[in-house]
Amino acid sequence: MNVSPIGLAHAARAFWRTRRLTHTLRTPEDVRRWQASRLERFLARVAPRAAFYANRRGTRLDQLPIVDKAQLLAAFEQFNRAGVTLAEARAAIDAGAPRVRGYLVGQSTGTSGNRGVFVISEAERFTWLGVMLAKALPDVLTARLRVALALPAYSQLYASAAETGRIALRFFDLRAGVAAWRDEIAAFAPDVIVAPPKVLRALAETTSMRPARVFSGAEVLDPLDRQVIEAAFQTPVREIYMATEGLLGVACPLGVLHLAEDAVHFEWERAGSQSDLVKPLITDFTRSTQIMARYRMNDLLRLRAAPCTCGSPLQAVESVEGRLDDVFELRGADGALRMVTPDVLRNAVVDADRRIDDFRIVQTGPDEVELALAPSLPAEAAAAAAANLSAALRRAGAADVRVKSKRGIDVPYDRKLRRVMRVWRPS
Repeated sequence: MNVSPIGLAHAARAFWRTRRLTHTLRTPEDVRRWQASRLERFLARVAPRAAFYANRRGTRLDQLPIVDKAQLLAAFEQFNRAGVTLAEARAAIDAGAPRVRGYLVGQSTGTSGNRGVFVISEAERFTWLGVMLAKALPDVLTARLRVALALPAYSQLYASAAETGRIALRFFDLRAGVAAWRDEIAAFAPDVIVAPPKVLRALAETTSMRPARVFSGAEVLDPLDRQVIEAAFQTPVREIYMATEGLLGVACPLGVLHLAEDAVHFEWERAGSQSDLVKPLITDFTRSTQIMARYRMNDLLRLRAAPCTCGSPLQAVESVEGRLDDVFELRGADGALRMVTPDVLRNAVVDADRRIDDFRIVQTGPDEVELALAPSLPAEAAAAAAANLSAALRRAGAADVRVKSKRGIDVPYDRKLRRVMRVWRPS
């Protein structure tokens, strides 16, 4: 299907605006000034169109309430100008006809419980496309590209790219498993591949594909996977940081993730007094259907202090470490719970022995942690990993934690891979 002239116009405007900003925004101060002008208009004219913000016209951003997913879902119709209810959106999605009164609705994969839901207009769908292409495939107007998407579900957002006629796009369904279409994707010989890290790694280890550009999305890119993928494909892995809340960042050609500060304003909350990880509060000043203002995300990021050598003034990210839901809460000697972030747990295991190239760490109780390692890993490496993990937990103040080791690692292609996960919740 070819895109409508109106959709193409929205995509083209967003594409050229984003490309222009790469030249006009030269310093972080330029970015702040740009954001200030866009936020002023957003707060005065756009946000008040949603019922939740109707009485807050002219309010400064720092005077708006902080909103999380639970609050948004509880009063979903108040956060979008179309008045689409959560029940309407979910019913349309379940019916396979994801539109309500002309608006596109969608949802996240829901790995942390309740699925996030979004509402966007047709214009916003193509604005998203223009921004994405400008950041990830800026040569799309001069080169016809074969793009492979290996994802759990085919989003209407990605479908927009195929509608332009500039991209030969093929979708490979993760729910069928990689083995079901490994030969097909190799025969397609994509110039560009977009897939979760676990899939990129599987393809890197079992095919001879050589895509020119490799994008990781949908889950955390672990350094263990990055090393394997880049060595096999001989090109940097570039993260696409996207969530139900929108496009939040795209890595530069050097492989460094940069936040989409030309479209989204970020505020930061510290993950804990002893951690350098931060949680983002986002305000997307490009969206006008569903308002995302001071929305607290669940992700844990480590920001780069130094600018990226690519020259971009957009905030560089050292790593997306995981989610707040996966911060371990373990009992200390005084009976109080101690927080241990995913990066501390991961580093304790991988630093134990260089032969460790995969693992799972799961908190199953207030003083119980399960460590899963590959069956082929030598016994001394497995013992070192368990000892290192126990020592890291003790340093974090967790007393008498039992680390249970096991062999065997599941790779879930139909859902997000989480190497560090907390399944136990305090009552």
